[in-house]
Amino acid sequence: MKQIKFQYFKTSYGELILGTFDNKLCLCDWRYRKMRDTIDNRIVNGLNAKFIEKNNNVIEKTRYQLDEYFNHKRKVFSIPLLMVGTEFQKKVWDGLIKIPFGETSSYLELAENIANKNSVRAVASANGANAISILIPCHRIIGSDGSLAGYAGGLKTKEKLLNLENDLFN
Repeated sequence: MKQIKFQYFKTSYGELILGTFDNKLCLCDWRYRKMRDTIDNRIVNGLNAKFIEKNNNVIEKTRYQLDEYFNHKRKVFSIPLLMVGTEFQKKVWDGLIKIPFGETSSYLELAENIANKNSVRAVASANGANAISILIPCHRIIGSDGSLAGYAGGLKTKEKLLNLENDLFN
């Protein structure tokens, strides 16, 4: 059976799980999030593979680039990504990638940007199903009223990530 190689990665923002398949990152997610099993099962079933704890070059490169990001030395990632989900989810995740570093957007704006303004709830659901946190920056989505909407890594982590990105501009 094909393998999804993964490693745990402790950061000052929380513990992540980094996973790769076919030399692409398919998982960079918060280890202790809600929906952990749902996300992992979607990836396993979508790739027809199983998880094996093993390191590789893509995981090492992701660790290195995340360290740079957390230390105010990186704004853009250059890791090859493999999104595992429905076509709609992938469209939402592509929309997230287009939100510039240090900026935020709302679920409504994201829905409008992917030409689907009547699907705000579905966009919010796809946002919450994102398995590649930080690199696909779902933390940049806030409520229309400016509030911090839910985040898999927790609202405190979301706030820290947004502050990290805003600090780089000051």
